[in-house]
Amino acid sequence: MNYLVLLRHGESQWNLENRFTGWVDVDVSAKGEQEAKEAGQLLKEKDFKFDFLFTSVLKRAIHTAQLASETAGFSEIPTERNMALNERHYGALQGLNKAETAKIYGDEQVHIWRRSYDVPPPKDVTELNPDGFTESLKDTAARTIPYYQQKIEPLVKEGKNVWITAHGNSLRSLVMYLDNLTKAQVLELNIPTGNPLVYEFEDGKIVSKYYLKK
Repeated sequence: MNYLVLLRHGESQWNLENRFTGWVDVDVSAKGEQEAKEAGQLLKEKDFKFDFLFTSVLKRAIHTAQLASETAGFSEIPTERNMALNERHYGALQGLNKAETAKIYGDEQVHIWRRSYDVPPPKDVTELNPDGFTESLKDTAARTIPYYQQKIEPLVKEGKNVWITAHGNSLRSLVMYLDNLTKAQVLELNIPTGNPLVYEFEDGKIVSKYYLKK
């Protein structure tokens, strides 16, 4: 039996401030650091060991993996960081307070942007984002799932133990794929910060799934 562990980064500074974060590279908050260490402690207590680690290129995921790894006492794990595992890009909403955004656009519209499957937030054309890039959950899945299929799934099928530290929406996309969820089901899915989600495999097939922190 081997396993795949999905870990959403600890609370970020903008999670704390209730802001849309997306690709903005903010770090974890003090609470997020503690959540990362607690995740590492859980992995240590359950004697998890990993052959490979994958993270996004955003510091809140990288820092969470580092803190958890140090707490667990892992020796250096072969690691790959890739934008395919980045959080969903929130377009013009990035940096805005969620409550204030609801006052401007209305609760219903903000709920649609946050929880619909294929409606992206409004574009934000800036010098750093000249094309006005923005993503729905469908768009996010269109990069995370192929990356998983090409880079990670073969390792899992070989019997390797793999750890992914990423973000709420990129991990929701992966869970959608792993659990064969419908579009409606994935919209109800919420992945908590700092709580390792474990998939156990036998002969490349999922045999169990559970969170370490009950």
